[in-house]
Amino acid sequence: MPFAFRHLTGLPALILIEPRVIQDERGWFSEDYKLSEFKRHGIAYDFPQDNQSYSRSRGTLRGLHFQRIPAVQGKLVRCLAGELFDVAVDIQIGSPTYGKWGAVTLSSENHDILWVPPGFAHGFQTLMDNSVIGYKVTSEYDAIQERCIRWNDPQLDIPWPISHPILSKKDAEAQLLSEVDNNLILQN
Repeated sequence: MPFAFRHLTGLPALILIEPRVIQDERGWFSEDYKLSEFKRHGIAYDFPQDNQSYSRSRGTLRGLHFQRIPAVQGKLVRCLAGELFDVAVDIQIGSPTYGKWGAVTLSSENHDILWVPPGFAHGFQTLMDNSVIGYKVTSEYDAIQERCIRWNDPQLDIPWPISHPILSKKDAEAQLLSEVDNNLILQN
Protein backbone atom coordinates (compact mmCIF):
# COMPACT_ATOMS: atom_id res chain seq x y z
CA MET A 1 0.00 0.00 0.00
CA PRO A 2 1.35 3.41 -0.91
CA PHE A 3 -0.37 5.16 2.05
CA ALA A 4 -1.54 4.56 5.61
CA PHE A 5 -4.62 6.60 6.63
CA ARG A 6 -5.11 7.37 10.34
CA HIS A 7 -8.00 9.39 11.82
CA LEU A 8 -6.96 11.79 14.57
CA THR A 9 -8.31 10.97 18.02
CA GLY A 10 -11.21 13.24 18.96
CA LEU A 11 -11.59 14.67 15.46
CA PRO A 12 -12.11 11.73 13.09
CA ALA A 13 -12.72 14.08 10.14
CA LEU A 14 -9.00 14.96 10.25
CA ILE A 15 -6.91 12.27 8.58
CA LEU A 16 -3.14 11.92 8.84
CA ILE A 17 -1.82 10.27 5.69
CA GLU A 18 1.52 8.52 5.88
CA PRO A 19 2.97 7.84 2.43
CA ARG A 20 5.25 4.89 1.87
CA VAL A 21 8.74 6.27 1.29
CA ILE A 22 11.16 4.19 -0.76
CA GLN A 23 14.78 5.07 0.04
CA ASP A 24 18.14 4.03 -1.32
CA GLU A 25 21.62 5.55 -1.64
CA ARG A 26 20.33 8.09 -4.21
CA GLY A 27 17.61 9.52 -1.97
CA TRP A 28 13.90 8.71 -1.72
CA PHE A 29 10.61 8.49 -3.62
CA SER A 30 6.99 8.66 -2.46
CA GLU A 31 3.59 9.13 -3.99
CA ASP A 32 2.02 12.38 -2.75
CA TYR A 33 -1.48 11.77 -4.02
CA LYS A 34 -3.30 8.91 -5.70
CA LEU A 35 -6.95 9.52 -6.57
CA SER A 36 -8.08 5.90 -6.18
CA GLU A 37 -6.46 5.50 -2.73
CA PHE A 38 -7.73 8.81 -1.40
CA LYS A 39 -11.28 8.17 -2.65
CA ARG A 40 -11.23 4.76 -1.01
CA HIS A 41 -10.54 6.50 2.31
CA GLY A 42 -13.28 9.13 1.98
CA ILE A 43 -11.29 11.96 0.40
CA ALA A 44 -13.28 12.12 -2.83
CA TYR A 45 -12.69 15.67 -4.01
CA ASP A 46 -11.36 17.48 -7.02
CA PHE A 47 -8.40 19.75 -6.31
CA PRO A 48 -8.56 22.72 -8.73
CA GLN A 49 -5.70 24.67 -7.10
CA ASP A 50 -2.30 23.90 -5.54
CA ASN A 51 -0.55 26.38 -3.24
CA GLN A 52 2.90 26.77 -1.71
CA SER A 53 4.01 28.98 1.12
CA TYR A 54 7.59 29.78 2.12
CA SER A 55 8.41 31.04 5.61
CA ARG A 56 11.87 32.47 6.10
CA SER A 57 11.90 32.42 9.91
CA ARG A 58 11.17 29.89 12.65
CA GLY A 59 8.04 30.94 14.54
CA THR A 60 6.13 32.29 11.55
CA LEU A 61 2.43 31.64 12.14
CA ARG A 62 -0.14 31.71 9.35
CA GLY A 63 -3.82 31.29 10.14
CA LEU A 64 -6.31 30.31 11.24
CA HIS A 65 -7.80 30.72 7.74
CA PHE A 66 -10.98 29.45 6.10
CA GLN A 67 -13.34 30.32 3.28
CA ARG A 68 -17.08 30.64 3.68
CA ILE A 69 -19.74 28.99 1.52
CA PRO A 70 -19.84 28.97 -1.52
CA ALA A 71 -16.02 28.81 -1.65
CA VAL A 72 -15.39 26.51 1.34
CA GLN A 73 -12.09 24.63 1.05
CA GLY A 74 -10.73 21.27 2.09
CA LYS A 75 -6.93 20.99 2.08
CA LEU A 76 -4.31 18.27 1.65
CA VAL A 77 -1.33 19.77 3.49
CA ARG A 78 2.31 18.69 3.32
CA CYS A 79 5.59 20.18 4.54
CA LEU A 80 8.05 20.19 1.63
CA ALA A 81 11.02 21.68 3.51
CA GLY A 82 11.60 22.24 7.22
CA GLU A 83 9.04 21.48 9.90
CA LEU A 84 5.75 22.90 11.09
CA PHE A 85 3.06 22.56 13.74
CA ASP A 86 -0.12 22.21 11.70
CA VAL A 87 -3.56 22.91 13.22
CA ALA A 88 -7.15 22.43 12.04
CA VAL A 89 -10.22 23.66 13.95
CA ASP A 90 -13.77 22.40 13.40
CA ILE A 91 -15.87 25.53 12.83
CA GLN A 92 -19.02 23.87 11.45
CA ILE A 93 -22.00 25.33 13.28
CA GLY A 94 -23.95 22.44 14.82
CA SER A 95 -21.00 20.04 14.85
CA PRO A 96 -20.49 18.04 18.06
CA THR A 97 -16.79 18.92 17.78
CA TYR A 98 -17.33 22.65 17.05
CA GLY A 99 -14.36 24.64 18.35
CA LYS A 100 -12.21 21.53 18.85
CA TRP A 101 -8.83 21.41 17.19
CA GLY A 102 -6.31 18.81 16.14
CA ALA A 103 -2.61 19.31 15.52
CA VAL A 104 0.23 17.32 13.99
CA THR A 105 3.87 17.97 13.23
CA LEU A 106 4.52 17.84 9.52
CA SER A 107 8.07 17.83 8.22
CA SER A 108 10.15 17.13 5.17
CA GLU A 109 11.58 14.24 7.19
CA ASN A 110 8.32 12.45 8.09
CA HIS A 111 6.64 13.12 4.69
CA ASP A 112 3.18 13.05 6.35
CA ILE A 113 0.15 14.70 4.77
CA LEU A 114 -2.83 16.10 6.69
CA TRP A 115 -6.37 16.07 5.27
CA VAL A 116 -8.22 19.15 6.53
CA PRO A 117 -11.84 18.73 5.39
CA PRO A 118 -14.20 21.52 4.36
CA GLY A 119 -15.65 23.16 7.47
CA PHE A 120 -12.31 23.50 9.28
CA ALA A 121 -10.10 26.55 9.78
CA HIS A 122 -6.43 25.86 9.14
CA GLY A 123 -3.17 27.35 10.34
CA PHE A 124 0.43 26.45 10.99
CA GLN A 125 3.55 27.64 12.78
CA THR A 126 7.01 26.98 11.39
CA LEU A 127 9.40 25.15 13.69
CA MET A 128 12.46 25.70 11.48
CA ASP A 129 13.82 28.49 9.32
CA ASN A 130 13.18 28.19 5.58
CA SER A 131 10.07 26.03 5.80
CA VAL A 132 7.91 25.35 2.76
CA ILE A 133 4.34 24.07 2.87
CA GLY A 134 2.41 22.80 -0.12
CA TYR A 135 -1.29 22.10 -0.22
CA LYS A 136 -4.01 21.11 -2.62
CA VAL A 137 -7.39 22.79 -2.12
CA THR A 138 -10.91 21.71 -3.10
CA SER A 139 -11.99 25.21 -4.14
CA GLU A 140 -10.13 28.10 -5.71
CA TYR A 141 -9.08 31.05 -3.56
CA ASP A 142 -11.85 33.62 -3.11
CA ALA A 143 -10.77 36.80 -1.30
CA ILE A 144 -14.41 37.82 -0.71
CA GLN A 145 -15.16 34.59 1.20
CA GLU A 146 -11.84 34.35 3.09
CA ARG A 147 -11.95 34.80 6.86
CA CYS A 148 -9.40 34.49 9.65
CA ILE A 149 -9.74 33.45 13.29
CA ARG A 150 -7.27 34.80 15.84
CA TRP A 151 -4.41 32.37 16.45
CA ASN A 152 -4.52 32.88 20.24
CA ASP A 153 -8.30 32.80 20.72
CA PRO A 154 -8.75 31.80 24.39
CA GLN A 155 -11.83 29.72 23.48
CA LEU A 156 -9.59 27.49 21.34
CA ASP A 157 -6.57 27.51 23.71
CA ILE A 158 -4.15 26.08 21.13
CA PRO A 159 -0.70 25.44 22.65
CA TRP A 160 1.41 26.91 19.86
CA PRO A 161 5.03 25.77 20.32
CA ILE A 162 6.51 29.28 19.96
CA SER A 163 4.69 31.77 22.19
CA HIS A 164 5.69 34.97 20.36
CA PRO A 165 4.99 34.23 16.68
CA ILE A 166 5.80 36.25 13.61
CA LEU A 167 2.42 37.34 12.17
CA SER A 168 1.06 39.18 9.17
CA LYS A 169 -1.10 42.24 9.84
CA LYS A 170 -4.17 40.26 8.72
CA ASP A 171 -3.48 37.41 11.14
CA ALA A 172 -2.62 39.76 14.03
CA GLU A 173 -5.96 41.57 13.59
CA ALA A 174 -8.12 38.46 13.12
CA GLN A 175 -11.36 38.02 15.01
CA LEU A 176 -12.24 35.52 17.70
CA LEU A 177 -14.19 32.42 16.68
CA SER A 178 -17.24 33.81 18.50
CA GLU A 179 -17.04 37.02 16.42
CA VAL A 180 -16.06 35.84 12.93
CA ASP A 181 -18.55 35.88 10.07
CA ASN A 182 -18.99 32.13 9.61
CA ASN A 183 -21.71 30.49 7.48
CA LEU A 184 -20.32 26.92 7.64
CA ILE A 185 -23.15 24.72 8.94
CA LEU A 186 -22.64 21.00 9.56
CA GLN A 187 -23.83 18.99 6.56
CA ASN A 188 -25.20 15.53 7.30
